[in-house]
Amino acid sequence: MEEIASDHLRALRETLRADRSAFGLYNTACAAGERLAGALGSLAAEGAQSEDELVARLVSEVGGDGGTLADAAVRRGLAQAVHDVRDRHPDLNDAMAAAPAGGGFAWDILCDLYQVFFADMVGEFLRSVVAEHVKLAVPVLVATDPEGRIADWVAEKLVDLVPNPCEECAEATELAEAVDTARSAVGAAEGPSALLPKIAEALVPRAVGKVLGLITEEIVGEGGAAA
Repeated sequence: MEEIASDHLRALRETLRADRSAFGLYNTACAAGERLAGALGSLAAEGAQSEDELVARLVSEVGGDGGTLADAAVRRGLAQAVHDVRDRHPDLNDAMAAAPAGGGFAWDILCDLYQVFFADMVGEFLRSVVAEHVKLAVPVLVATDPEGRIADWVAEKLVDLVPNPCEECAEATELAEAVDTARSAVGAAEGPSALLPKIAEALVPRAVGKVLGLITEEIVGEGGAAA
């Protein structure tokens, strides 16, 4: 299954390198990423009381209402990202319990949500490619994936390629502290809730470019084959 998943990821990337507009995936992912970046600040101020509520809120604010495979992959990617981040952060349950009192989510949770979303979106798109036998520019073996393992494998391989807004913010802060003249430009007086959504939005083209293979980054599978 890992070889099949790697083949599909490679085929998708080669398809998009040949035609960036293929499936509308690049533009759809960028638009969704920008909307997600905008939603992070509100989630830091006011969280959700349950996983279902958080998913519904993100799908409403970020998912759009388009009917293409790419649009559907965005919405499923959001739902899967929430599930994955909850597994990574058991403290998310405490944050959701505190939501009625006006509590928001910590930025480390939100930055992970940002990273995981882009990876899960590509995984969910390839799940649809396999399920509906969508033709890519590079032929791959016809496969079935009843357990969703292709999506899981792809997301796991891609997530570390996505830039983390919290880490980028920390680097910007260190630069501002090291160079006095840069303090006003970086916005030292701004708190994370003001600065991080801007950084997240600025990172969207890089995040999408990396997971879609438009910014070259090799992914090596178990057998040593690069995607």
